[in-house]
Amino acid sequence: MPRSGYTLPVFATAAAIASLHWLRDRQALSVVSVDLIEPAQTVEIPIEQVAGLFENQALAITRSDPGDNLDLTRDTPIWAVVELGEGEGERVIIKGGEGIGRMADGKAAIYAYAEMLLRENLRLLLLPCEKITVTIILPIGRSLAVRTSNAAFGVVEGLSLLGTTGISQPLTAPGQLEAFREDLQRKARRFDCLVFCIGENGLELATKLGINPEQLVKTANWLGPMLVEAALQNVQEILLFGYHGKLIKLAGGIFHTHHHLADGRREILVTHCALAGLTSPHIQSVFNSATAEAALQYLRDLDTSNDSDWVNQIYSAIAQEIDTRAIEYMKNHIDGGVSIPAIGSVLFNRDRKIIVKSITACSLVAKLC
Repeated sequence: MPRSGYTLPVFATAAAIASLHWLRDRQALSVVSVDLIEPAQTVEIPIEQVAGLFENQALAITRSDPGDNLDLTRDTPIWAVVELGEGEGERVIIKGGEGIGRMADGKAAIYAYAEMLLRENLRLLLLPCEKITVTIILPIGRSLAVRTSNAAFGVVEGLSLLGTTGISQPLTAPGQLEAFREDLQRKARRFDCLVFCIGENGLELATKLGINPEQLVKTANWLGPMLVEAALQNVQEILLFGYHGKLIKLAGGIFHTHHHLADGRREILVTHCALAGLTSPHIQSVFNSATAEAALQYLRDLDTSNDSDWVNQIYSAIAQEIDTRAIEYMKNHIDGGVSIPAIGSVLFNRDRKIIVKSITACSLVAKLC
């Protein structure tokens, strides 16, 4: 089995704990314990360096270890500057420094699990009168961010502290597919309807909408094999829940969605634009859009200026095609005698706002939420 590592929030928390220990005891720890909360376990994280900055401020440095995950943050230095003070109000204030991305509203891209992990671990170390300000810094986060899809989700100038768990699963390593299948098999024994999410953005949005987390199945880019496995496990209904720039590939028959293997997003999109009757100059503009998100925005602007309905027409057709292609994929990869699940698709944008639901997805969402 591939070796699991830990997510960025775990290392940020470890560095913050080490900084606080230095302020409290003037002790430079080489290893700290972090309670992951999710899952319920404590892990030991090595600390590379600790230094006092001022009388009430310290810096600790650790490095990311995502295990066997093909993660560009491997060995990335993670700094935590902790300032110790006194006062009332929030006892643990969390800030994003250099290399932590910014969202559209200007806030640091530090998500719920990361905040919870930092607060819960650090509160236990504070005296009743104490409060701290923690600033997380990723010195090379800004340069790494240009190699990610963060900008597609509205995060700029750095990386996100994202995740719903402390364990970093090797999502793209071939051996991880077996772990995904095992998770699906466990959940298929309990539920007739499952929700497939490619990544953390889908998992987080689905949970916020009220979908039972126990029915969520992470697929990473392995959508084809996971669909087949679901059918073999007698799952009756599947909701495909994902970012439109990923799920759109299924409408072109691409069922392993990693960009190193296949893309075709703009070709699929302009085909549906043409089928919907969009004129050639606008099709050309969609084709020349730098990203899937930019193409979506172009169509939205066109709707606004012309009081048209292109986004709904085009993306509804894409969602229906995803459903059809997914069913065809399962039929082509399974011998007769196996019931094929009903498929519904929900596509959302970089702001995690739903663009469209297929006809089947509408009925599935009504059941799930």
